[in-house]
Amino acid sequence: MKSMLKSSVFLAGAALAVIAMAPSASAAELRMSWWGGESRHVATQKAIAACGAKYGHTVKGEFTGFDGYLEKLTTQMAGKTEADIIQVNWPWLPLFSKDGKGFADLRTLKDLDLSNWTEADLASGSTNGVLQGLSVSTSGRVFFFNTTTLEKAGVAVPTTWDEFFEMTKTVKEKLGPDYYTFNAVKETAHLLMTLAVTQATGKGMVDPKTNRVAWTPEELAAGIDFLGKLVETGAIRSQKQEAADGNVNLFEKPAWSEGKIAGSYEWDSTYSKYADPLKEGQVLKPVPMLKMTGGKTEGVFRKPSMVFSISKNSKNPEAAAQITNCLLNEPEGIDILGTSRGIPASKAAMARLSNAGEPEVRAANAIVMASEGPTISPFDENPVIRGIIIDTLEEYAYEQINSTEAAEQIIDGVNDALKKFD
Repeated sequence: MKSMLKSSVFLAGAALAVIAMAPSASAAELRMSWWGGESRHVATQKAIAACGAKYGHTVKGEFTGFDGYLEKLTTQMAGKTEADIIQVNWPWLPLFSKDGKGFADLRTLKDLDLSNWTEADLASGSTNGVLQGLSVSTSGRVFFFNTTTLEKAGVAVPTTWDEFFEMTKTVKEKLGPDYYTFNAVKETAHLLMTLAVTQATGKGMVDPKTNRVAWTPEELAAGIDFLGKLVETGAIRSQKQEAADGNVNLFEKPAWSEGKIAGSYEWDSTYSKYADPLKEGQVLKPVPMLKMTGGKTEGVFRKPSMVFSISKNSKNPEAAAQITNCLLNEPEGIDILGTSRGIPASKAAMARLSNAGEPEVRAANAIVMASEGPTISPFDENPVIRGIIIDTLEEYAYEQINSTEAAEQIIDGVNDALKKFD
């Protein structure tokens, strides 16, 4: 009898020990949705399997390309059928969480180690002060120059816009009128204009206090004129020329691969997309922000490339938090995901990966992180607002309106769009 009692006590104690060691969230069946290319799909499926095994959860992946992802997520959010863990494009946060109630409040989930992000990172993923998404990586626009072309012309990589325009003059004189020193169409033209106004004024486009355009018509018109100067000096081709050629992507242009377009302003994480097409022997380098004479800031356009959010409708938010933390902060997730979503924002991931990833991508990211500028608003990349700006800049390019009229049209249109988020 005593033996049976001792055995029962032992088994009970062992059971309590097992319970104590078990994860805090019970075994759950979760879904995670994301967009990306094949390499990201493969890495993420392996990572959610490893993290799921670690915590005793099953995680089903739902993945696709970027095209159509917003429409699919919009439908799911409206029907409350979204995945437990969701990869969200940062500019979409106001679309799905206007008041900070669209996703779970991540500060309430104890299994997320938020100490791995700076307060600035956490603020960028917050809506109305509520943490709605964790930055997966931080991305920004950086200057890439074909140093082989510049060396051929006998010019140095510019450090200021004044030097850039002098360099352009020399390149065209020595190499010919069919050589251009930069590229700027559609989104890139929009962000170059934004850069010019931000550098001159020290202000981002949207005033966070008023949720309206922070620039005056005169300030914005000067930025639009800056785009005009790029065309007039032959630094870039006009929108008319680009449209006549079918608005081909820069990395698909023969002129780019041949070094006849010597630079551009692109996302740091896209270095390979632009370097790979170059003909053998040509070298593409990321360079520090070109500075404007009398400018008030470098004006870096730095933002979360994407965030991981957790559905407020998830039946197992704590389990979803464990998987999210594993993917972003723990060895099982970090080692498998690597830099498949860019240079990680998590301090733990950065420390563990150390020098992983392409050297030039790391160099470009280092430039972005070291540069200064005002905090970027997610409205800068709002689809409606971007459409207003790009359409107006096209009217300007076709000389249907002047820079003053274009500035007034942009400000009125953007402010009308912003009013819907008051």
